[in-house]
Amino acid sequence: MRGKPEERFSPPGFHKRSIPMKYVGVDLHKKSISICVVVLEGRKRKVLARKRFACQDVDGIYQFFRELGTFQVVVEATASYEWFAGLVERLADRVVLAHPKKLRIIAESKYKTDKIDAWVLAEFLALDMIPEAYRPTPRQREHRALVRYRYYVQKRTVSVRNKMRHILANYNADVKELFTAQGLAYLGEQKVSAADRFVLNHLLEEWREHRRRLVEAEKQLETFAKEAPLAEQESRHVLATFPLAGPVTIDIVLSEVGDVKRIRSLKRAGSFAGLAPGFRESAGRRKEQGITKEGPRLLRWAMIQLAWRVVGRTAYWGGIFAKLEHRVGKKKAIVAVARRVFCVIMSMLRSGQAYRTPGGEAAAGFRRDGKGVRGEGAAKKRGKKTPASPRQAAARERTVDQEAKPREVKPQKKPQASRRRPRRGALSAHP
Repeated sequence: MRGKPEERFSPPGFHKRSIPMKYVGVDLHKKSISICVVVLEGRKRKVLARKRFACQDVDGIYQFFRELGTFQVVVEATASYEWFAGLVERLADRVVLAHPKKLRIIAESKYKTDKIDAWVLAEFLALDMIPEAYRPTPRQREHRALVRYRYYVQKRTVSVRNKMRHILANYNADVKELFTAQGLAYLGEQKVSAADRFVLNHLLEEWREHRRRLVEAEKQLETFAKEAPLAEQESRHVLATFPLAGPVTIDIVLSEVGDVKRIRSLKRAGSFAGLAPGFRESAGRRKEQGITKEGPRLLRWAMIQLAWRVVGRTAYWGGIFAKLEHRVGKKKAIVAVARRVFCVIMSMLRSGQAYRTPGGEAAAGFRRDGKGVRGEGAAKKRGKKTPASPRQAAARERTVDQEAKPREVKPQKKPQASRRRPRRGALSAHP
């Protein structure tokens, strides 16, 4: 009989090989989607299929992925990835979000098409070399949408007010209390040209409309906060203990950070917010650069605003700012304070402890140098005593013995005459 034993005696209806895993790269755009399917054959990778769909053909896309069988899929975390990820995650073994900035090979390639981009994504997925991006939960996405919309309306409100002030400044009629009841009456009495009056009336209507939308957005955020799960409610209570941190700052931090556990150190926290300085080092030479400005821009803005408030109204943060301002200037100093404020907030969220006046014990979860607290800090949190090591126990016993033993007073020695011989040629007291 010829053939290997496993081939001769394999049960009927079963193949000795398992179904191969397919790796799918997807280049997603607003109107079209390019797909490349790759399989592993030993150490080689073979393109199994290529396909292009219109994004409106949802049924065709779903049917194509349904016929693939066992597969993993990767798509870049662009602005419109969520509908596609929700469509295929029911069929795929794994859905991977690729970080567009870290996957620089696509952006920097000399030949760049949708077909090549999908193939590169599939190849990297097969090699398990995709730099993954964070995918927020549905509640976090809703929270971000509300928080960012509120910020947008607030920006539009400020923009309209500035335009109105600019028009009045041309007539030397701008006043500080312009948007109070008396100020609006003053605005209607001012003599301006017909064109400027037309623009002012329309801007005033737009300002009132933005004010109404801002009030509605804040009410919606309050309702959203009341429906929060227990973990989110605890985080809100912890953040409320930080000095001068209001509801707007709390909403921005919780919506933009998401899962706190994914940021594993305070150094990574500063990098996540884009508040950490960059540097370039080569051949022993190091050049410091400005902050990276990566990560959520809204979070960075909120931390800078909170830093200005605590610097002006608290002694501790004001002292830190004064020392830094003398050395590096006002702008760099406030950014450094904002980074420290964000690190304290992240430490509070990780440990679940309220804010305490600096100078006391460090919060559990981090040390003051940014590293995790070991044994003793965790035991203090639980209210238990940590058993001392043999070296520590011996040192404590020596200290106790020295304190209990009476101190001996040694008699003072009499000063002795110097035995140093005089130099040659020096005057001597004896002839």
